[in-house]
Amino acid sequence: MNTSPHWLDRKEYPFQPHWFTTPAGEMHYVDEGSGTPIVFVHGNPSWSFQFRKVISVLSRDYRCIAPDHIGFGLSDKPAEWSYLPRDHARNLESLLASLHLQDITLVVGDWGGPIGLSYAIAHPEKVSRLVITNTWLWPVNRDWYYIAFSSFMGGPLGRWLIRRYNFFARVMLKMIFGDRKRLTPEIHAQYLSPLGESAQRKGCWTLPKQIISSSDWLEGLWNKRDLLQDKDILLAWGMKDIAFREKELRRWMAAFLGARVVRYEDAGHFVSEEKPSELSAEIERLHQ
Repeated sequence: MNTSPHWLDRKEYPFQPHWFTTPAGEMHYVDEGSGTPIVFVHGNPSWSFQFRKVISVLSRDYRCIAPDHIGFGLSDKPAEWSYLPRDHARNLESLLASLHLQDITLVVGDWGGPIGLSYAIAHPEKVSRLVITNTWLWPVNRDWYYIAFSSFMGGPLGRWLIRRYNFFARVMLKMIFGDRKRLTPEIHAQYLSPLGESAQRKGCWTLPKQIISSSDWLEGLWNKRDLLQDKDILLAWGMKDIAFREKELRRWMAAFLGARVVRYEDAGHFVSEEKPSELSAEIERLHQ
């Protein structure tokens, strides 16, 4: 789909569309500004819209690139594709290779953590800085918290709720905001609409199961985390997140002892939505 859909709020999301062809379909991405590249990688059930306010600020001085994974946002949503995280990672790698980027700042959250950091691990010479918000990179197949969530949302009932009612974007999205008043009906509509039809939600209902099913892939990434030790790293954490909590933040802190840590006490899962000005300032500080 290479035209803007009728539901897209161009005042909130004023960016020109760009397209990259993958084996699965057309992948939409934002490419705004010029200078040192900053790449934003989203998770589930999000898309590049979540970074719009940060991009609007940072694109004055930097080149801001934010793809929509296949199955999300403005990208194609093919019925027959796998939607496995490692395949999303391959698409991201291909896109970034086509853009010939160097000195990248990588901003990741949720599934964008493993998907984005897999690129940094594969190409450490191209990535200089990491901004890690509410995410993980290690297997959680022995953690009851994630086993329970993955079993429910990735099981038959969870998949049915997502396919039938858009449950993940409609209900779970509200739950992971630190302050739900920040998710206004108008903004919420921009997350619901890309997944407006049942046939468009396969990516959304595939990823919850992969929290456990992709454990081998996650373990392989985590075992290579030392390749990231020389990066300038910011851990920007929403402390009211029910998905990735203080426990997960502390694991990141133990892995990257030199990282700068910023806690947002009244923010939840999507720091870029709830604290865009603060996050933008921290990213700029990382470049100084």
